[in-house]
Amino acid sequence: MPYADVGQAPYRDSGAGHFIAYGAAVTDPNDRDLASTGIGLLASPTDAAQAAEKSLRRRYQWADAADATSLVVIGGDGFMLQTLHAMLDAGQSKPLFGMNRGTVGFLMNEWKPDRLAARIAGAKAIRVAPLAMRATTITGETFVRPAINEISLLRQTRQTAKIELSVSDRVVMPELVCDGVLVATPAGSTAYNFSARGPILPLAAKMLALTPIAPFRPRRWTGAILPDDVSVGLRVLEAHNRPVSAVADQFEVRDVAQVDVTLDRDRSLTLLFDPEHALDERIAMEQFTT
Repeated sequence: MPYADVGQAPYRDSGAGHFIAYGAAVTDPNDRDLASTGIGLLASPTDAAQAAEKSLRRRYQWADAADATSLVVIGGDGFMLQTLHAMLDAGQSKPLFGMNRGTVGFLMNEWKPDRLAARIAGAKAIRVAPLAMRATTITGETFVRPAINEISLLRQTRQTAKIELSVSDRVVMPELVCDGVLVATPAGSTAYNFSARGPILPLAAKMLALTPIAPFRPRRWTGAILPDDVSVGLRVLEAHNRPVSAVADQFEVRDVAQVDVTLDRDRSLTLLFDPEHALDERIAMEQFTT
């Protein structure tokens, strides 16, 4: 998917629904030219992001998004994830500097339109590696998709799921009866994983979180923290009678029989953050949020 077309694809964006009054224009002419340093601009289709984009295009000169060496991304976490996946699909990686025009904006910087050249030049680069999901359905179809936050298995009906868990081809739990189970990266550990009462993993930790979703049996199992060089196998038991879907971030496969998860060390993505707003420190501080 070309980067210029990201906003036309199906998306999940937190989408703040209000407009913003923007500040004064940039006064230093040298700060206006972002095109000369290869910086392009992408914005979510939401009203708030589109209004912000218009303001930024009046303030600065931008490189074409398809040819840019780095990108400013305007929107929410959903649009940032969509943009990251577009880069993975294209087999390319460009540093992304997000500015939040959504709701939470955990993957974004604060919306501050002034001095963008200086902010980007002084940004802290955070590298993240995606998970790779290999999902096989009950009819034998196979889907391979990346995930930046998590790969989750979810029951499709009112019946609970029954899932066998393996780590590096060793069965560690013959039967987990639950609503589902997920594998999360450190970058995604504060998202769905945290909502499911999984652990927050520091970004530098070479670990993955394996977290059950509403487990029924065994009742007291709260999950596991695994080294990121293992493979995780999730086999759906009674797959025809208790159907389960697999979701890699925003991509869903229905009626799966087997899902295998590994960390894709051959691909990495780079997010740029203001030093006082860096993702690794924000994840660490989430451990103290009440």
